[in-house]
Amino acid sequence: MGRLFGTDGIRGRVNRHPMQPELVLRLGLAAGQYFRNGNKRHRVVIGKDTRLSGYVFESALTSGFCAAGMDVFLVGPLPTPAISFLTRSMRADLGVVISASHNPYMDNGIKFFDKEGFKLADKVENEIAAMVTSPDFAWAYPAHDQVGRAKKIQDSPGRYIVELKHSFPAGMTLDGVTIVLDCANGASYRVAPLIFEELGAKVITLGVEPNGLNINDGCGSLHPELLAAKVREHGADIGLALDGDADRLIVVDEHGVVLDGDQIMAVCADEMLTRGSLTSNTLVSTVMSNMALEVFMQERGGRLIRTKVGDRYVVEEMRKGGYLLGGEQSGHMVFMEHSTTGDGTLAALQLLRIMVGRQRSISEIAGLLTPYPQKLVNVRVKKKVPFADVPSIQGAVRHAEDRLGRTGRVLLRYSGTEALARIMVEAQDQSLVDELCAELVLAVEAGLA
Repeated sequence: MGRLFGTDGIRGRVNRHPMQPELVLRLGLAAGQYFRNGNKRHRVVIGKDTRLSGYVFESALTSGFCAAGMDVFLVGPLPTPAISFLTRSMRADLGVVISASHNPYMDNGIKFFDKEGFKLADKVENEIAAMVTSPDFAWAYPAHDQVGRAKKIQDSPGRYIVELKHSFPAGMTLDGVTIVLDCANGASYRVAPLIFEELGAKVITLGVEPNGLNINDGCGSLHPELLAAKVREHGADIGLALDGDADRLIVVDEHGVVLDGDQIMAVCADEMLTRGSLTSNTLVSTVMSNMALEVFMQERGGRLIRTKVGDRYVVEEMRKGGYLLGGEQSGHMVFMEHSTTGDGTLAALQLLRIMVGRQRSISEIAGLLTPYPQKLVNVRVKKKVPFADVPSIQGAVRHAEDRLGRTGRVLLRYSGTEALARIMVEAQDQSLVDELCAELVLAVEAGLA
């Protein structure tokens, strides 16, 4: 059956394993039983994005949790980080998000937050998964008068809006700033425009008409082309693109140039270094972040710590070292001073704070970091053999690393969800990147495909 949880919860095609209502009901039962402790009333917050299938899984989870003796608070479509915040704010035992993030509408997923607003550790997920997948598991159902209740929380969007506005300096406004905002027809379609408007910005919106089927459809952080065109058309100061569950951000400058997470992190890290608020002068990111970001931090007397791919691993490292800033090239950014998980809208506010405070355009401040040319190629494989066990691949990697020296790097890893080997090469010379990437693709195809 394979591992139930991936790098960011459970995810898959709707009505196929594991995203089937009967399994999701068992998931609610299992998580409810796992987090139920003693005789007090237990609470779980459930939010979702705008996918049509959200109704199915919201009902299935609610049934499971109530049967397990937990009270359910339904908050409707809200960004993933809003659920993390509300779980803490409402003193709930658990938070649940029904979303497949940047995936198309036919997929859906489920991820959990603990009572402190952090994603669950692998160990906890594995224990819950064992309960779900065991056909003989004995459920410890509560007495008939101890089953849970479910109710909708109507003012949840307002609570989140106020929380995010508190992260923006008192007395500072966005008056005179024009923003083109793409909400991907996803979870942020109601709250994100209001946040920027209430701070004084003129907001031109895209992707704010969800119909259950159009989430991430040619819009949002994976498709910034329309956003870039609208920024140029309206002469806007900045373009902001969120994904389906609004936990990541991609930025477009006033010229329509797309900026990724590495460039945004560089701006924020530089500002925090300047005011001495970056703990241990350390930024946390993943193995996918551009080498230029590492050099950037070193040149400023800081350092970059890399983790496995996945914002949860970034957060784990941040918690372990007490670091305040981390993120991913894909646009997940974590400002631990304000949130316990990636939040695209929060990241945008922090970037706008710097832009307004310095009275400089986004292109000027983002020019701090020029990413090295980077190429990523996916190769379909028949089996996931450790790369170190294939001599021809190791030989090709050593050859590439010898050619690159200290001016670039090579990264080979497998996809966590598909039969794909991901090959990444980056260096200061684009032609060398292309040449070495092509050689590595041939080596992997010969050894594994």
